This record gives sequence, structure tokens and C-alpha cells, in this order.
Amino acid sequence: MTPRQQLRAGRLPRRVGQLLVGLVLFGATMALLVRAVLGLEPWGVLTYGLTLHIPMSYGQMVVASSFVILLLWVPLRQWPGLGTVLNAVVVGLATDATLALVPPVDSLGWRVGLLVVGVVGNGIAGALYIGAQLGPGPRDGLMTGLAHRTGRSIRLVRTSLEVTVVVVGWTIGGVVGLGTLAYALLIGPVVQAFLPVLTVPVDPPARPAGPAGAVSGCPTP
Repeated sequence: MTPRQQLRAGRLPRRVGQLLVGLVLFGATMALLVRAVLGLEPWGVLTYGLTLHIPMSYGQMVVASSFVILLLWVPLRQWPGLGTVLNAVVVGLATDATLALVPPVDSLGWRVGLLVVGVVGNGIAGALYIGAQLGPGPRDGLMTGLAHRTGRSIRLVRTSLEVTVVVVGWTIGGVVGLGTLAYALLIGPVVQAFLPVLTVPVDPPARPAGPAGAVSGCPTP
């Protein structure tokens, strides 16, 4: 095995464990945003709107829509990883489990608190599962696949996708509000803050150059 393969194999248990923790936390914090009733994240707006017309729970709709989105990967020639498949299933299960445990909240103060915990926790969860480096989630993979195939920037593709799902979700009854705006503004900085700490290295560190540019540890001529 190469050093890279050895490193990947040795850290696989940690990566899988971190992935699962991240996905469960992601689903749980999505449920908190639902209970806050102050506006959902962009894809959540669409998910909630769909549940008003299709007899599925919120978590079941997350799972079903994830697999529909994975079908869109086919023409984009995207390939799912372990993290992709687990993302499609675990997040929805964790969302429904949390909704069953956390009752609806009437107090505005508690709802704002749920919103803050939901957004920050969702960002940490995203950094956990992205940092595991076991494959993107269905929606992230759709974004990167479209960017690759169209040649457009990730920022443009992501913005276009999220605006589209918010508009479609809102027209069919999805909840848009303060939470939607807060999520859009804060999720990127939160993920960026935690990702360097939570990323599991899968490549051996580069060895410093020795005399005359030779790699340290190798004989010089």
C-alpha cells in the first residue's frame, strides 16, 4: 500500500464515526429549525412545502427527495461516495426522531433560541461530515456537478439552486422568514470556521525540501 492508502485506511474508522455524528447532528438541527417556525433553510423550504401536498413526514420527504436528486447526478456523471448514501438516509431519520422528541414551541424567545442553535449546530454538523471526506451530500453533489458541467462558479450555481428551491417551496407553502435569511448569511462562515479543525487529513504531509531542492531524507548527488 502507498503511504496515502495506509493513511486513508488507518483513519477510516474515525472518518466514518465523524461522518455519522455529523449527519445525525445535521438532521437534529434541521428539526430545530422546523420547530422554531421562523423560516427554514433553502432546501427545507421546498421540503416542508412538499409535505403539505404529499403524505410524508418531514424526514421521510428529506430521504425521498435526496434519492430523487441523486438521479439528477446521472447525466452529470457524478458518483456517490459512502457519505453520499448515508447522507441521503441518516439525515432524514435523525430529523424525524428529533421532531418526535422536541414538541412545538410557542414562546418567541425559545423559538429564537432554537433558531440560533439550529443554524450554528447545522454549520458544525456540515463541517463534521464534509471534513470526513467520504463523499458530498446529494444536494452538494448536484451543485458541484452542475458547476463542473456548465463551467459556472460554485457561488453562482449554489445561489441559483437555492433561490430556485426557495421560490418553488414558498409557492407551495414552505416557510420563509427570518430563519431563512439568518441561515443564508451565517451557515457559510460557521462551516468555514470549523472545517479546518474538523477535516480529517487523508494525504501524508509533504516532506520539506532539503539542500538544492532535494527532498528531505533522499540522498543528494
